[in-house]
Amino acid sequence: MGTRFTRRRFLAAASASVTYLTLTSTVGCDLLERTPKVRPAPKTSPAPAGGVWSFRSRPDLGPPGVAVTTRTRGRAPGYIFIAPKLGLGQDGPMIVDDLGHPVWFRNGKYTLDFKVQNYQGKPVLTWWEGRQYPKPSVGEYVILDSSYREVTRVQAGHGYKGNQHDFLITPKDTALITIYDPVPRDLSPLGGLDEAFALEGIIQEVDIESGEVLFEWHSLDDIDPDESYYSPEGRKFYDYFHLNSIDVDHDHNLLISARNTCAVYKVDRKSGDIIWRLGGKKSDFEMRPGTRTGFQHDARRQKDGTITIFDNGASPRVHEESRGITVELDEDDMTATLVRVLTSPDRLLATSQGNMQVLPNGNVFIGWGSAAHVSEFSPDGSLLFDAHLPPRDDSYRGFRFPWSAHPTDDPAVTVEQGPDGDLALYVSWNGATEVESWEVLAGSHQDRLKPLGTVPRDGFETALLARTTEPYVAVRAKESSGRVLGTSRPVESGR
Repeated sequence: MGTRFTRRRFLAAASASVTYLTLTSTVGCDLLERTPKVRPAPKTSPAPAGGVWSFRSRPDLGPPGVAVTTRTRGRAPGYIFIAPKLGLGQDGPMIVDDLGHPVWFRNGKYTLDFKVQNYQGKPVLTWWEGRQYPKPSVGEYVILDSSYREVTRVQAGHGYKGNQHDFLITPKDTALITIYDPVPRDLSPLGGLDEAFALEGIIQEVDIESGEVLFEWHSLDDIDPDESYYSPEGRKFYDYFHLNSIDVDHDHNLLISARNTCAVYKVDRKSGDIIWRLGGKKSDFEMRPGTRTGFQHDARRQKDGTITIFDNGASPRVHEESRGITVELDEDDMTATLVRVLTSPDRLLATSQGNMQVLPNGNVFIGWGSAAHVSEFSPDGSLLFDAHLPPRDDSYRGFRFPWSAHPTDDPAVTVEQGPDGDLALYVSWNGATEVESWEVLAGSHQDRLKPLGTVPRDGFETALLARTTEPYVAVRAKESSGRVLGTSRPVESGR
């Protein structure tokens, strides 16, 4: 006889079934909850080792990779500012972080002297861009604001074209710029051609807003080609001077570095007269051991009164390696004394270009010019940071600066079909410095998107996987507080 199914047993069974269903439903929800709808994608394209970057979200950008070989504590805050050229990848101004990852890159023209300056009381990006050939290089000077919008372009006056070597914005919002101008000259007394051109170095101070030339100085007025260490033999255009940096001294007069005379000059900003020569064939200073430079760049007066110089020591070679040196001047006794020397552990020899930047915390940042390295040293000379561009690439100068920027364009996103039915999203925002995370939005219409999940930012381009059946997706850039900085345009998901 079958078991009797009483009301009490029915209720007990029903209660057990409900409990079972509740438990299994809870477990199922937990499993679903543990599988996030948005998660980072596995790395598929690590930083290129000596190669070129490629980004799915920005296929128009292909800067060369920067390989970081040393990165220790004690580095100054800020990003690295370089302008790769004439090698692998695209030319243009580039900001990278201390991992070598791009922060901002502009695919542009032949670019030099990329740095942060102040204009009208605000930090701006500046550089020179133009053409390299035929030499001497000519171009113009570019100023961008912290949204990467072009503020203005500065041109040389009096019919000249600006040269690449320096662009210095003064506290009065004027620009000190370099110009190379070929002047007919009989060079036969120096062993050159009787019908030739001496490339004269010209400095102009230009009012940025009006374009008015406020000051102009010509090297041939005071510095004859016989001061040069560069041979004129067989040269139609003789680059006897090779002006490569301008700085404003504490008394508002100018310091000028000339590569091919191996000298630094102090020039009266009103009269244009030379106040003194440091080094070279006619030095006004007694050059004590180690102070003479060979084809140097980037002479700068520091707050403590010393002068820093990037001493190439090459072409032709006069040192075994390039140096960043600090020189103390006694302008009463007219002596120059070596205070500090910084060299690379790799014994780099830069045959051209280069600079030396003293940072606010006392560290020193050196761009090794044609040697394609940038390095940071502590006040005691310890190497804190070193990175290099691929072979055949270089950057005229290299700097470290703090920089905060918010681009005017929208974040970029590309959607592909990912594994296991997920969507693969590649997101970036060229130049945005405050992004900490990316939030994915999805929905049935472009104007009806809801948050799906968030992942941390991972370098210039973040790859992530999203699980959704909605036909539209977008991304939002968020800072550390969760505030939304920008939102991409919605794109079709292919669902």
